[in-house]
Amino acid sequence: MFDEGGNAFDAAVAAAFVIQVVEPHLNGPAGDVPILVHDGRRGTVDVICGQGPMPAGATVEHFRGLGLRAVPGAGLLAACVPGAFGAWLTLLRDHGRLPLATVLAPAVHYAREGFPLLPKAAAMIEVMAPLFRAEWPESGAAYLRPDGSAPRAGELLRNPALAATYERLLAEAATARGGREAGIEAALRGFYEGFVAEAIDRYAPRTAVLDATGHRNQGVLSGADLAGWRPPVEAPVAREYRGHLVHKPGPWSQGPVFLQQLALLEGAGLDTVRFGSADHLHTVVEAAKLAFADREAWYGDPAFTDVPLEGLLDAGYAAERRALIGREASAELRPGSPAGRPPRLPDLAGDPDVRRGHGWRDQLADGIPAVVLLSQAKGDTCCVTASDREGNMVAATPSGGWLKSSPVVPGLGFPLGTRGQMAWLDPGHPNALAPGKRPRTTLSPSLVLRDGAPYLAFGTPGGDQQDQWTLNAFLAHVDFGLGPQEAVEARTFHTDHVPSSFTPRTFRPGTLVAERGFDAAVLAELRARGHEVREVEAWSLGKVCMSGARADGGVLAAASPRGRQAYAVVR
Repeated sequence: MFDEGGNAFDAAVAAAFVIQVVEPHLNGPAGDVPILVHDGRRGTVDVICGQGPMPAGATVEHFRGLGLRAVPGAGLLAACVPGAFGAWLTLLRDHGRLPLATVLAPAVHYAREGFPLLPKAAAMIEVMAPLFRAEWPESGAAYLRPDGSAPRAGELLRNPALAATYERLLAEAATARGGREAGIEAALRGFYEGFVAEAIDRYAPRTAVLDATGHRNQGVLSGADLAGWRPPVEAPVAREYRGHLVHKPGPWSQGPVFLQQLALLEGAGLDTVRFGSADHLHTVVEAAKLAFADREAWYGDPAFTDVPLEGLLDAGYAAERRALIGREASAELRPGSPAGRPPRLPDLAGDPDVRRGHGWRDQLADGIPAVVLLSQAKGDTCCVTASDREGNMVAATPSGGWLKSSPVVPGLGFPLGTRGQMAWLDPGHPNALAPGKRPRTTLSPSLVLRDGAPYLAFGTPGGDQQDQWTLNAFLAHVDFGLGPQEAVEARTFHTDHVPSSFTPRTFRPGTLVAERGFDAAVLAELRARGHEVREVEAWSLGKVCMSGARADGGVLAAASPRGRQAYAVVR
């Protein structure tokens, strides 16, 4: 895209649409994406919210009427308004330079002509193949061989239906009068008011498909829900940390939890400890437990709930909370009371109803097919960052709309998302399900200015761990002096202390998960302090990617070696 005369925004959009094609196990056009944007001409930072809201028919009463205590993690019931397509086109329209046809051309090519299937995608398709053959035939048509078998890693996979969807949207853009922006608007109408919305309307609310309940249920998403939505552009939430102004999406994401951790750590003495020491890991993990407990009690769509964000980020509140960090590990979930307001935790008793049901073969003892349970297991996410010499920076974490959790919509070549599972069927909670409300997402890119100038844009896949792994990389750079590439390569860690945002919301209080390679004496000390230390494979936690600006006018990029997929490309 740079060779075509484009800027960082054109490059990010082109990359994002290619990833929708070649990483269908991680994201898709009907998924979700928050996008942080620094526009070099304007000197502003904005958030493009690609997290679509819940449909008009998504009420607590409707789900309770189905006998559910939680929104299932797979199927059509959890579908929100598709946000990713609209968010990327909004970025292109408002900040890019190139026409839509140029930016979409690589994605159309790979969908039409094929691409080598990634190993993890092949493994996921193989697991899901029985469900695709028996219950989700459109998914089988998209991802299986003509004989119904699963393709192997490295095999050329094509998605002609998705290519046709993109090409039809491009044809609608080409007929629009008024130039580049008018063409992008025409494509948005084609998606949200035209043939894409019509295909979704014919399918989601009118077709019962097997989902994570073990039953066949219709969705509640309709064409009217799509027609009434466009991605909002919002101000970010920001906080300074040692000369760096860090920007995050609002509390409809988990983004502010990164800032809360910074506030807690600012006076916690990290500058006096050794990188990778027991004091380092203990302090960061204990701060994470406190910040994420506040996420559970307070975060939600601010258009629907009064989130006390100013209080949560207040230095005095952080000091009060910091005093709770002692030498011993905490096993409690301890949300705070900003401005004296009592916290409201959701019901953490679990969700037995979602594990009942009948209606398929090869069932488990509790009545749920094993492959259906796998279909609602936690997925993953992508990261796209781009920067250019004009001071433009973008960081985004596209996710959802992946192949394992929802069937492909007939005629479109892609499935719907399942982000609605993150809302609680608890009317009094800030993240309670409600029509038109955004479920609190885990997606959380970061954008940093230093001394008022653009500096870093970064993110990672990883669900609830995103704002732990990126925090570790940021601290490694800012507090411990590692270069960007060293920081993303450094051994990392996190805690599973707080309930997962994904159904069935598992958690392990007091845990500290560390990649292999930390000093044995450090891990022994952490266990002595009460942490339940669990070692995992080296190079297995996170895939932090960064791009940014150098003081000499150049650009920089760094990419994690984890997963052997991320690349840092500079020209």
